[in-house]
Amino acid sequence: MKVKKISITDYDYELPDSRIAKHPLAERDCSKFLIYQNGEITNDTFRNINQYITPKSLLILNNTKVVRARLRFKKESGATIEVFLIEPIEPSDYALSFSSKKKVVWKCIVGNLKRWKQGELQMEIEGTGGRLVAKQLKRLSEGVEVEFLWNNSSMSFADIVEKCGTMPIPPYLNRESEDIDGYRYQTIYAEPEGSVAAPTAGLHFTPKVFESLSKIHVKPHYITLHVGAGTFKPVTSDTIEGHEMHTEHFFVSLELVKRLYQNSEPVVCVGTTTLRTLESLYWLGVKLKLGKLNGNFNISQWEPYEFDFQIDVGEAYKALYEHMKNNGIETLSASTQIIIAPGYEIKTCDALITNFHQPRSTLLLLVAAAVGNDWKKIYQFALDNNFRFLSYGDSSLLHINKST
Repeated sequence: MKVKKISITDYDYELPDSRIAKHPLAERDCSKFLIYQNGEITNDTFRNINQYITPKSLLILNNTKVVRARLRFKKESGATIEVFLIEPIEPSDYALSFSSKKKVVWKCIVGNLKRWKQGELQMEIEGTGGRLVAKQLKRLSEGVEVEFLWNNSSMSFADIVEKCGTMPIPPYLNRESEDIDGYRYQTIYAEPEGSVAAPTAGLHFTPKVFESLSKIHVKPHYITLHVGAGTFKPVTSDTIEGHEMHTEHFFVSLELVKRLYQNSEPVVCVGTTTLRTLESLYWLGVKLKLGKLNGNFNISQWEPYEFDFQIDVGEAYKALYEHMKNNGIETLSASTQIIIAPGYEIKTCDALITNFHQPRSTLLLLVAAAVGNDWKKIYQFALDNNFRFLSYGDSSLLHINKST
């Protein structure tokens, strides 16, 4: 498989620290906006996006909500132990975990773990008189299984995290979380809690932007993919064969799957997470058509590269829709490890709205899969024209080169 042999050094570029946006702009939709289509590049301001989207396009966004996933406990010795929420174990359903009012168990990454060999960690739940207790249950291959308990039954775990946690801003910002991050490192349409990183392509959208899009008959539709900490995991192997993609959980409504299979308009994905979700939906439909799903709604990292035939996107979506309808599934719950890299043909999307990503990252590989070698031209243009990079940075609209 040629894709596995891709050298990550071919997807490197020099990103000066001064070009990384450390804070958001005063207004979300004032960011610079690069438009790429058929090899040509232009630029504008994001608030004018309605001038560049085809009328009646299907606009799909990720409405996941970032949780205050960093819980910092102080031991009596004075040592600080940071417990970073990764994903729920008991209950394993995100909504059930966050609505729980007794106790929950989560997979966590623990900072300063050597100082927490045994015993409980405790912190006061500000303004309630209650206390949050963390118990280490067992070490995992990647992280620690931690049980959380609290003595205020009127509070859900979502309430606890909101009171006790801090916003998990990206490590490359090299600063502590600030008050502004509480609402600016969050899309205005964020709803289901579960992410430890924002789907940053959506940070630029405002009510005015949505209003301008509605005038050209472009309405938002939502999927939910909870973004994991693995999104910041660099590719450290020489080739991408040695890089293990993180598993992320996503949710898609029956109504949207029906809309997708009946759709004949261009599809615009807001963010790499949305694109990965739609591509994963397609492959779930393919597996259904082939009778290979076996009740396991998961797409593994290399699975899409192992099929040597084509099934029409509409047919795949239709198979998925009929399966959901026949089995009374209103919301599909699934997971994906899919890696989208050069050599992968993007099937479900015509244009991608996305920020500018780190060198040597799987996100940059996805961009290269979308636009081919022109990614170098796009990123050089952004560097030459003072675009801001990464999570709080500027935006782009990339029309996908289907022949790439």
